[in-house]
Order: sequence, then C-alpha cells, then structure tokens
Amino acid sequence: MYFVFFSLFAFLSTCHCFIEKDVKENESHCGLLTRWLESSLVSVEITKKGFHREVVTTVELSPDVLSGVSIVLVHRWPRGVFVDPYQLASLSEQSDWQILLDSAIDLEVPAHQTAGFVTYVYPSPDGPTPRLKVTIPIHGRYHEPSYDGGAFTSVDIEHPELLLRTEKCTQLHNVEPHAVVDAPCTHDNSSTCLWVKLQHQERGLVRVQFPVGDGSLVTPVCAGTLLVTMLCCVALSKHMWKHRII
Repeated sequence: MYFVFFSLFAFLSTCHCFIEKDVKENESHCGLLTRWLESSLVSVEITKKGFHREVVTTVELSPDVLSGVSIVLVHRWPRGVFVDPYQLASLSEQSDWQILLDSAIDLEVPAHQTAGFVTYVYPSPDGPTPRLKVTIPIHGRYHEPSYDGGAFTSVDIEHPELLLRTEKCTQLHNVEPHAVVDAPCTHDNSSTCLWVKLQHQERGLVRVQFPVGDGSLVTPVCAGTLLVTMLCCVALSKHMWKHRII
C-alpha cells in the first residue's frame, strides 16, 4: 500500500516538474520573441517611375532572430495599384521569398471599380543575416479623369506589418504591448497560425503619383475623333469608287 502511494506521488511530482519546465521554457521563448520584435525595424522605399514601380521593403532584425523564427510581411495595398500574379510567381522562383494573395487580381479594371487587397510575404533568409530585403513590383491602375485641371493623382501605400512566430512559443497570452493576430502559416494557405505583430512601428505612408486624363477635354477629343473617323471613311470611299475597288 505504501509502495503504491509512494510510486503515485513520485509519478505526479515528475509530471509536475516536466509541466513546470515546459511552461518556463515557453515563457522564455515568448519573452525572446517580444524582445526581437522591439529591436526590429521596417522601412519602405519606392523605386522607378511611371505606372510601373517597385516597393522595396527592408527589415532590420536582431542578429539571432533568424534561428527557428518564422517571418511574414503583411502588405495592405490600396485600390489604386495592383500586382501581377504571374510576374510574382516568376519572381518567387528566383528569389528567397514566397508570396500569398488574399484574393484574385483583375489586371484590367480601373481603380474606381475595384477594391484593395492583401499580400502575405514569407521571406526565407539565406544565412544568418539580420537584414531582409524584399522587392515587389507594383503597377498603377487607370484612374478616373480629373476635372479640376490636375494631371496626377496620389496613391498612399502603407508600411507592411511585421509578424513573427516560433514553434517554441505556444502560449501567446503575455506579449504586450504587441498584438496576437491570425495569419496563414505558410504561402500555401493550408492553415492559419497565431503570430505576434510588431505594435510600435512607424505606420508611415509612401505616396506615389500616377498621371490621369483631363476630364475637360473629353468632349473636344470625342468630337475630334468622330470628325477624323468620318473624314477617313469619306476619303476611303472615294478612293474605292474611283478605282472600282469592290
């Protein structure tokens, strides 16, 4: 009887020790995750001109953050721009990052007939480098003509959200001041995971400008086009009648 009681007590004590050890390790890894976030910095730069630009995102991380930590950049794009899925698929094969789109992209519709979209970028750093750089090509959509004489329209692009997660931090309940959000685990979008979002980062805007048409010229342009078309038809008809071309 005493032997059974002693064995049960020893078993429960061992289980308690293992559970307490796992809890301490989880809290330790979660604490490291929040400290890594606090030392991280995200910056955005727009390159090239015209309707075809490149958004260059640079992420500065702690030197030891890349060991067992997954990273995702969440871009929330405005309706004034779009990305080409086929172009991104080709770039992903040649780059050290993968991308996931939250919806289908229609390449033809103008800006006022579409909505914004979200992309999830999963960098795969090659080597222990604390700096990650992702270049995403974007394209300006056609906008409604301007009736106030403006030749350009502005589109504001937000800095992406930085999310981190690690398999060793499972109890994400004490990561303040950062937030815990749901996001796809990988670019395959097979399941969602809990991620820690960098809370105190600069939510700046990068403004780009795209040319637009002059709405006051719609009537004269249409009238001129119609007149030229009619003159060409008359000239072509006379030529065909003169040379008996049937």
